[in-house]
Amino acid sequence: MSRGFFNVPKAVNEPVKGYAPGSLEREELLATYKEMYNSNIDVPMHINGEEVRTGNTKNITPPHDHKHVVGQYHTASKSHVDAAIYTALATREAWSSVSWTERAAVFLKAAELLAGPYRAKMNAATMIAQSKNVHQAEIDAACEMIDFFRFNVAYMTDIFKDQPASASGIWNRVEYRPLEGFVYAITPFNFTSIAANLPAAAALMGNVVVWKPSDHQAYSAQVIIDLFKEAGLPDGVINVVYGDPVMITDTVLASPDFSGLHFTGSTQVFKNLWKQIGNNIHTYKTYPRIVGETGGKDFIWAHNSANPLQVATAITRGAFEYQGQKCSAASRAYIPTSIWSDVKKHLIAQISELKMGSPEDPSNFINAVIHEASFDKIVSYIDAAKTDKDAEVIIGGNYDKSVGYFIEPTVIVSNSPKYATMCTELFGPVMTIYVYEDTAWEHSLKLVDESTEYALTGAIFSTDRYIVEKASKALENTAGNFYINDKPTGAVVGQQPFGGARASGTNDKAGSAQNLLRWTSVRLIKETFVTPQNYKYPFLGK
Repeated sequence: MSRGFFNVPKAVNEPVKGYAPGSLEREELLATYKEMYNSNIDVPMHINGEEVRTGNTKNITPPHDHKHVVGQYHTASKSHVDAAIYTALATREAWSSVSWTERAAVFLKAAELLAGPYRAKMNAATMIAQSKNVHQAEIDAACEMIDFFRFNVAYMTDIFKDQPASASGIWNRVEYRPLEGFVYAITPFNFTSIAANLPAAAALMGNVVVWKPSDHQAYSAQVIIDLFKEAGLPDGVINVVYGDPVMITDTVLASPDFSGLHFTGSTQVFKNLWKQIGNNIHTYKTYPRIVGETGGKDFIWAHNSANPLQVATAITRGAFEYQGQKCSAASRAYIPTSIWSDVKKHLIAQISELKMGSPEDPSNFINAVIHEASFDKIVSYIDAAKTDKDAEVIIGGNYDKSVGYFIEPTVIVSNSPKYATMCTELFGPVMTIYVYEDTAWEHSLKLVDESTEYALTGAIFSTDRYIVEKASKALENTAGNFYINDKPTGAVVGQQPFGGARASGTNDKAGSAQNLLRWTSVRLIKETFVTPQNYKYPFLGK
């Protein structure tokens, strides 16, 4: 029972460590990477706090060395999914009754543990199984996850403080209850922080969760569960299952107690889930909350007033960090003719300096794409561009999967604004550029707006404030996160709430109060201090 109105610690962004040569954090991380890389981890499922091993396992292999096995994870049968649902529901009453301060303490402690003793392990797991370089792992698996935990607690208290006015003689108050059933969290391979936040955000607000991580993120998911356990998260609040996504989802969505979906992944999968929930709507005790962040075909648009070096740098960083495997990664650009030669010159110079290889070597900017299916898909578009009359590969275009799934940073120039790689999400290190006539800049904005179904992130470059204002207005609906004179990636929790609309999701802004509100069910309580006893109103008098 709370005996006071408590202020939580002020949320601040976790500083990004530099991992410079000779630094202590670099030595610790690389030593941890080496130890974990040469060990074998056995990843169980987690149901009611118990480690569940079925013997039906799949190997965990680094994308940059796919013949090397670093462990295995256990997969579920339907009975395990049923058990996870049953356990979550059995835990719900106790967890939802825990005071918000105690729930906050769990995730604040998780943040501090991650900032300290878990940092190297979380980053190393992400580097090994998701092929992120040192910097990409640090800003994701350490800093962003810490920020999610800290800022979500602060946003939760802000939500609770939002109370209605009370007239004389009555007291109005609002309770932000957890949802009545359980939440289903489906998380992606590409961000360890997102994998942690999707179940954690719902749990912080008092909900219980069945969590299905990506199979390709099982290693760091295990570290997340270890972190939650040490932070004091009670058994049964977050239950983890791996395996056949169709079977798991069919089992979960058939439950009358399904009350919410927290999803990050592909647009097509999310649309299918939405349809399946709709088809099952008469089954559920309540209307489920559906929150999803999905695909993107994120753009960079430049005006002829833009600085060519700045535009080139935004393309290099925005398109090729983490091999373009970010929902926010730039993958199409619109450059005016007058500055194209300079932009091209800088791009060639920058990309020629990018090294590619294992994350164990911190000098490697580019690592491997996540798996063979992704490699094959991306390569098919690159090969097509090499022969298509509407396209020219001007940088990169080579690839090799003999050891790891390595694809060179590739730049395609197309003379068609509707060329396949200008419109289709590839989720890899491929940037396609359309060069437009300077006088057609307004028409090029329409191309940005109309060429894809997505609206996640986008960036414009101009030093002319008239153009900045006009372009911002013309592209109002093209991006939930819109950048002016910067790359369209790198949203920071507490500074740039993240999410998009159209086919890019429900735009519920991860890392914000808007997202947390989706995991609450509001109850208004009105208390009258002097209760009326006469039903007659004054207008009834003679």
